[in-house]
Amino acid sequence: MRRRAARDQQRLDSGAVSSPKDLENLQHEIASLAKRQGDLEDIVLEVMERRESAQQRVAELTERVASVQSRIDDVTARRDSALEEIDGEAASVTKEREVVAASVPADLLKLYEKLREQQGGIGAAKLQARTCQGCRQELAITELNEIRQAAPDAVVRCENCRRILVRTAESGL
Repeated sequence: MRRRAARDQQRLDSGAVSSPKDLENLQHEIASLAKRQGDLEDIVLEVMERRESAQQRVAELTERVASVQSRIDDVTARRDSALEEIDGEAASVTKEREVVAASVPADLLKLYEKLREQQGGIGAAKLQARTCQGCRQELAITELNEIRQAAPDAVVRCENCRRILVRTAESGL
């Protein structure tokens, strides 16, 4: 467009065009090309500003992504560490359980496993302050009297949830 405007201006300045109508058309075309060039330059400037703004936004978002990824990496590392700790603790507890289970009579262990399966993983519950910690129900006075009179090694069960009750000093007997 610039070359065309320069060429037209050169033709106008050279005097090669003698017809007034052609001169007027040539001047009009030069003015039109200058206006079009100005419009295109404005568009280019606007595009450059938008590009710069977009580049800044990309840089901000890239920084945010890096920050979020850093947090994800940190949380993932903490999760993995916690899982390792839980796995180690589970292995330790499993070994302890095996040792304790070996000392429990087979029929009691069988009853416990059956109750555990029926009761969502809890086959025995602590009797604390006259309340079964399995179902959170306070035992009736008659039940408590029966438990008091039972032998220390007798297996007693909750009348409400049927779990094995573990008696301690906190049982309220």
